[in-house]
Amino acid sequence: MQTDGGVAIDIAGLRKQYDTTAVLRGIDLRIEPGEIMVIVGGSGEGKSVLLRHIAGLETPESGSVRMNGMGLDDYLRLPPESKPFRLSMVFQGSALLNSLSVAENVSLRLKEHGTHADGEIRKIVAMCLEQVDLAGTEHKLPSELSGGMRKRVAIARALAVEPQLILYDEPTADLDPLLTQQIGALIQRIQRTRGATQVVVAHNLALASEIGTHIAMLHDGRIVDYQPATEFVRSTNTHTQEFLRAANLKFGGERQR
Repeated sequence: MQTDGGVAIDIAGLRKQYDTTAVLRGIDLRIEPGEIMVIVGGSGEGKSVLLRHIAGLETPESGSVRMNGMGLDDYLRLPPESKPFRLSMVFQGSALLNSLSVAENVSLRLKEHGTHADGEIRKIVAMCLEQVDLAGTEHKLPSELSGGMRKRVAIARALAVEPQLILYDEPTADLDPLLTQQIGALIQRIQRTRGATQVVVAHNLALASEIGTHIAMLHDGRIVDYQPATEFVRSTNTHTQEFLRAANLKFGGERQR
């Protein structure tokens, strides 16, 4: 596995509460540089909340997130040009701006940073769109694209800043099996070609087992199981077994009859 540039993440004792509802109850998780970590669990278990904490979009009640040994708060305080690594997030709904073209969406953060000339930005946009198999779509609007294409534009936008960490919130939600497979293959290709650490929140266990390096099961605000992806379907953890049965997966990766 290529790991150059990948970010190590250490989450310790992470807790988050909304009003009287505890969502994260002490998350402990280590994510190795360059791996694809898939976080699974039932609806409302806090998967997206955990991802937003890693991205720095939420503030925990207690606990910490460290990246390459640096506290997340320290990282967020640094100006873009001083950050030792870059992170991007692909949101569940793609979060494209409908009034902007594909090229304008992909280049948004580059233009905000103001560190690239226009000609360089055009080259980066073209390269990123080619990497997600969308070459030649620069002038299209999001409304002209299919759901799968919009997801890939969102991934191209994430790639444009050359991140060492990419976070995905349900990247295959609402996609058919073929498009789901294509997005999964794209995430694997990013690992091979860029070596970035990737954290994926997913409900699709077949996808998780296919693309993940490791899979973490989130239940009742805690990580209750952690397995290499190749071993996850054989886990003896009670919550994992229940989740596998609900997904109609059998130990050994075969479909139940």
